[in-house]
Amino acid sequence: MSQQTKWSQFGTLVTVFFFWGFVAASNDILIPVFRKAFNLSQFQSQLVSVAFYVAYTVGSIIYYIVSKLIGSDLLNKMGYKNGIALGLIISAIGTLLFYPAANTASFTLMLTGLFVVGLGFSLQQIAANPLAIIMGDPKTGSQRLIMAGGVNNFGTTIGPLLVSFAIFGSVASGRTVASIESVKTPYLIVGLAFLLVALFIKFSSVPNKIDLEHVAEEEAVTGDKLIHRNSAFQYPQLWLGMIAIFVYVGVEVSTASNLPAYMEQHLGVPTDKVAPYISLYWASLMIGRWTGAVGAFDVSKGAKQILNFLMPYLAFGVFLLVNTIAQHDVTQFFVYAFVIAIMIAGDILSKGNPARMLLIFAAMGITALCIGMLTTGMVSAYAFISVGLFCSTLWPCIFTLAVAGLGKNTGQGSSLLIMMIMGGGLISALQGWLADKTGIQFSYIVGVACFAYLAFYAIRAKSVLKSQGIDYDALNAEGGH
Repeated sequence: MSQQTKWSQFGTLVTVFFFWGFVAASNDILIPVFRKAFNLSQFQSQLVSVAFYVAYTVGSIIYYIVSKLIGSDLLNKMGYKNGIALGLIISAIGTLLFYPAANTASFTLMLTGLFVVGLGFSLQQIAANPLAIIMGDPKTGSQRLIMAGGVNNFGTTIGPLLVSFAIFGSVASGRTVASIESVKTPYLIVGLAFLLVALFIKFSSVPNKIDLEHVAEEEAVTGDKLIHRNSAFQYPQLWLGMIAIFVYVGVEVSTASNLPAYMEQHLGVPTDKVAPYISLYWASLMIGRWTGAVGAFDVSKGAKQILNFLMPYLAFGVFLLVNTIAQHDVTQFFVYAFVIAIMIAGDILSKGNPARMLLIFAAMGITALCIGMLTTGMVSAYAFISVGLFCSTLWPCIFTLAVAGLGKNTGQGSSLLIMMIMGGGLISALQGWLADKTGIQFSYIVGVACFAYLAFYAIRAKSVLKSQGIDYDALNAEGGH
């Protein structure tokens, strides 16, 4: 019997997904601001991404070590809800560092603040991703993660606009150079919000304990084949998935964080005018995730088909609305509606199957980056921005495939996957280094290599899981997606 999604609990949980997106996308505004204020090279400016995303790895290593020392999975001991609340408090402490960092104009202290925020986010992610999967039928777990990602990307869409407004003022103000001191206010406000949400989560109905063994049994089509192992490392889908998360977050973040430099050098777009383009990139992830989340709704097949077309354009409308409110000219973005149609076709072809969706969207990502490298003007800009569409549903696809069948090892597996978010920093720095050597446009070849591995993982993970009794083609046929 299929289990209904617990919408009230899920609605509370996704508030943390919003903040992850808000802060991550706002970093793309900080990068060009810091590059000018501190006179940095493209590689040095990418240290913003390195500090933020490597913190996820450090946080996951700490989690892994503490779990080993206490002889039990840390979240099983302290509780998943408590873990999210503690993570939010750690992130709030990180935002406080922006105050002395801004007053002393210290790039090192700014990076330290971002690092501490990322540490808190790592604990939140380790707890929140498995929670999203278990808050309903395991067959629609990946769609719930996609939906949570859609909320995350509402944060990524408005984050750059609000932070850019806080730093530069309105478009009409004419301010084109940011003072470092103007950075502290938005981050102190975000820190206060972290504390309020920590209290909200702590006293909410979000479960503190979850039965992961039951979830593993539900995922198996043939229970006799389900394999119980002592360590998460003994599951090939997990360690191959760790590499997949590394390159996925790498291509998602590096495409965006190097975009301001590309727009400035090749299209003459100054730093204070780049926010709507960054906003469209992250809105593209929202567009894709709102589309992919349709499968999580308990509605008829016909209603789902209608929503498959309605949801992406509704999300695009949100982007147009918030940018209009921010006084940006949005008429230039109307043509992007045609690019969204290509993404919808890919989503329909995937039929809600995480392995198939990963393969199709990785192929589309490679195509988009190649077009961006081989063309000029707004065609190349839209090609690079559309990478957001094709990255949109890859996180839940990889995460779902990687933790499938792990049972009691799910917490450990989740922490190992979150550890690999450091790819966002390291691959951004690699692309920044390559951009300094070969030029910013060709540097996007790094993203092509990332997508190529994701296509390989899609094919390999499917066969590995089938040998363990987990067949997503059969699950999706049963679930009617």
